[in-house]
Amino acid sequence: MSFIIELNITCLIDGDAVILSKASEYAIRAVIYIALVERKGYTPIREISNALDISFHFLTKIFQILTEKNYLASYRGPRGGILLAKPSSEITLFDIVVAVDDDKLFEECAIGLSGCGEDTPCPIHDRWGPIRDDIKNKLMNATIDILVTKMKDDELRLADNNDHVNNWFKALKVIRNE
Repeated sequence: MSFIIELNITCLIDGDAVILSKASEYAIRAVIYIALVERKGYTPIREISNALDISFHFLTKIFQILTEKNYLASYRGPRGGILLAKPSSEITLFDIVVAVDDDKLFEECAIGLSGCGEDTPCPIHDRWGPIRDDIKNKLMNATIDILVTKMKDDELRLADNNDHVNNWFKALKVIRNE
């Protein structure tokens, strides 16, 4: 099931720009949020939507995909929500991107030509191949737990309105006596 809406350029790892769909960007941010909150139970989708300023309905569709791929578990009802279905150390950014958008970014021609390959390359084939492989490797080596650690150290931001999100996390730390 492919869920590509629009393409954006986002800085993800080591300052390199990576082309991802808006759905992948939101999925990554939401999964990091779920891991960062460290709830004993389910995190309400409305809470995630509000904290990250992501459309509730769009986020619900993304979570449905990630649940089908067994990265998240969901529970309906008043105490329902979302939680990680496996440890954050076992979920990579690559897993999330492929679950949401398929692996076409890493397999197909950058300019959409069918049959592009070593024998019949497109004009940018030789340049795109190494870039694509580098992006893939970086996404495969970036686990959610590593990014959560950086978030806790205030090295990364999770939303454009970072003060709002950071204030929420600071309040959460006070509540937990961290």
